[in-house]
This record gives sequence, C-alpha cells and structure tokens, in this order.
Amino acid sequence: MYKLMKVFVFCLAAFVLIVPVVAAEGAAGADATASSGFNGTLAALGAGLVIIGAGLGIGRIGGQAVESMSRQPEAAGNIQTAMIISAALIEGATFFALIVCMLFSK
Repeated sequence: MYKLMKVFVFCLAAFVLIVPVVAAEGAAGADATASSGFNGTLAALGAGLVIIGAGLGIGRIGGQAVESMSRQPEAAGNIQTAMIISAALIEGATFFALIVCMLFSK
C-alpha cells in the first residue's frame, strides 16, 4: 500500500508541475499549433516514465540475478546469459517506446 501511495504522489506531483508549462505554452500564441506544446509535454512525461520503468526493471533483473548466483554459483553462467538477454529485450522495448513518444510529440 505504501508503494502505491508513493507512485500516486509522484504522478500527482508530475501533473501539478506540468500545468504551468502547458498554460505558458498556450498563452504564448493562440494559433493552430497551440496544442503541440501540450503534446510535447505529454511526450516528455511518457519518455520519462518509460526510462524510469526500464531502469527499475533492469535494476531488478540485475539484483535478482546476483542473488541467484550467490545461492547457486554453479549456475552463474546460465543466469548471466538469461539476465543479459532479458536486459536487451527491455532496452529494445524502451527504445521503441521512446521513438513512439518522439513521433507523437510533433
């Protein structure tokens, strides 16, 4: 429950900090591209969340792999190979999500 509360407070703080940026972008010029600032802000928020999620995932993989290697040193090679493959798949998904965020920011 405490972890869920921390995530909620973080998201709330992120949205509160975004509001002045979006308001300033809208006040700068009320033309056809006024919504592009909002899209760019949301894309930046999405990219940040993607990076945070990838960092947490890779950190957890590394920690659990080291713990597994300490419990069974004879399986260290197999665990390390599986860890590297998993980290590479997470990185690929992260890069894909970042590209999507950049494409939708325009």
